[in-house]
Amino acid sequence: MPSLTEPAAWTQPLPEAHPPADLAIYHLPTGTYETRAALAFRGGSFRDVRHFAASSILVRHPDGDLLIDAGFGAGVADHVAMLPRLVRAPYRAGRTVADQLDAVGYPRDRLRGVLLTHSHWDHASGLDSLPGTPIWMNKGERGYAAADPDGTVYRHVSPGHEIREYGFDEVPYLGFPSSHDVYGDGSVVLVLAAGHTTGSVIVFVTLPSGGRYAFIGDLTWQLDGIRRRVDRPWLLRKLADSDPAQVRQDLLRMVALEHLMQIVPAHDLGAYDGIPLLTADAVARAR
Repeated sequence: MPSLTEPAAWTQPLPEAHPPADLAIYHLPTGTYETRAALAFRGGSFRDVRHFAASSILVRHPDGDLLIDAGFGAGVADHVAMLPRLVRAPYRAGRTVADQLDAVGYPRDRLRGVLLTHSHWDHASGLDSLPGTPIWMNKGERGYAAADPDGTVYRHVSPGHEIREYGFDEVPYLGFPSSHDVYGDGSVVLVLAAGHTTGSVIVFVTLPSGGRYAFIGDLTWQLDGIRRRVDRPWLLRKLADSDPAQVRQDLLRMVALEHLMQIVPAHDLGAYDGIPLLTADAVARAR
């Protein structure tokens, strides 16, 4: 199958960022589910079984912490049962984000909210174990989550959570036309990538070391989409994406940035390599 047109690599200066010295990120894995590579990206094999990650990222910042997505929740079995039979897959649940936070003595009053890359079940399920934690969403994703059939699980787990709606400034960021600087220091910047869902976002994080990450949600399900320059198979584009053309455009934007940062599709286990797990020692040092 033909690859996407190769974009020119990004050569302009990187956006200015001033992350505080104690900013850090941690990987909180909550489980996996099985998908064939042939269903994940064009050119994948049916014999290649991929174990899709269901994970969260904790961003620790002195002005308050954020979770990027929520992973599987305590009620994941019920949540899977809410899905159409066609899309249910064998899964393995681990510890919820809430269990992992509590196990290391994390102070919940540090948590400003859960920032969803989008509202699909495997990103929102864990909200059921984080009662009272605000949900950060933009207007487009709020509308999608409230009405789209794929928002069923989100609508089940979100009651009781305050919604903190954010918007985007007309400030370009790495080829994206608008952005939202969460802390005002360039360390965590959101851009709209409204193709998979109408309010999907990419979260760019810059660490004090200068290392950069892009948490791209479901722009592509596996790093193969970036490395092979391919999008989803035709049928999956039709079924899974609100705007396949927008997904392709934003995928090309990320391909152009590949040499500058670690790109993390939400469901690629290997993409999280190098991001530490949260430990009690890390929590103690941050106090």
